[in-house]
Amino acid sequence: MRLIKLSVVAIIFLIATQATFAQSNCAPNCGVPVSAIEAYPEPNVFPLQIDEQLLYDRNYRTIVDSLVIHDAPNGNVIENLGTGYSFITVAEESGGWSRIADGKWVKSEILGDPQLPSRFAGVELPDEPLPYTMAWTLRHLRGASAPGADPNPNNPYLYRYTRVSIYAIVEIDGYNWYQIGENQWVHQFDVAKILPVEKPEDVDTNKWISVDLYEQVVIAYEGDTPVFATLVSSGLPQWSTNEGVFHVYLRFPRTLMSGAYNQPDFYYLEEVPWTMYFDGDIGLHGTYWHDGFGYRQSHGCVNLSIMDAYWLFNWADDEFDFATEDFEGPAVYVYSSGDYD
Repeated sequence: MRLIKLSVVAIIFLIATQATFAQSNCAPNCGVPVSAIEAYPEPNVFPLQIDEQLLYDRNYRTIVDSLVIHDAPNGNVIENLGTGYSFITVAEESGGWSRIADGKWVKSEILGDPQLPSRFAGVELPDEPLPYTMAWTLRHLRGASAPGADPNPNNPYLYRYTRVSIYAIVEIDGYNWYQIGENQWVHQFDVAKILPVEKPEDVDTNKWISVDLYEQVVIAYEGDTPVFATLVSSGLPQWSTNEGVFHVYLRFPRTLMSGAYNQPDFYYLEEVPWTMYFDGDIGLHGTYWHDGFGYRQSHGCVNLSIMDAYWLFNWADDEFDFATEDFEGPAVYVYSSGDYD
């Protein structure tokens, strides 16, 4: 596996077709000319269309107090889970009580405001490789007019999750600066890149998924061809997502996730959508409780937006028979294209 990882890093730099400038000083007008940007002003990709009904088909609510579950309004306590990072879905409300599942009720007073899922969605990729590496901005920003400079207030204001092309790279003080437009440069920490990799020898399925822990990007492949890419949130350092080659072995359209009971990091998440487990209790799944894609956030799972998780879940159906008892789903290759500071 170590040899595979080293070869992946080398391949990443070979597949990029843009000009790369490994230098510490950037001469005037460095980067690609304006004519190259005008010829390819934005990435040639196909963003997923937002399905409003799919995205808002549940009433997601956070719990702002101890999660005490009753068998009926004013009924018996069947669970007292205490405080933690808890989210539930409300099926109905009646007389100050909310039903969260069959035979499970909570007092409405412990419910926070409705939780609106992220509207972020990934992109389907064209058949031919992109002429320039595509990336998403990870925060609202204005580009600098030169590598290493301060943001230029006259440059366009780019919202988080803006899709950009990386036209050129300049190294300043050990960090990369990326040209994303005319006189627009951003620090490497401000974007997450789509970096397709060569299919590892251990991957034995035609459809497979790569998870780049450094870029926080998932790519779906058919054979050697990347067909879809998106931002994700993998495990935090104390609950890091394991590297290696796995297979999806269990999946659910909706499932309960809970852990760390009676501990400070206790969590209880109802109806987690479009879940595909691949490494024990670690899976790819939709996420309605945060909008932090592109940054590590989880207890080890790979968090996706609801739209992206739904796409992956259904994309796998054409090749794998999930109805069989001992099915083996698409391979999942988890690796890191770089090292965190």
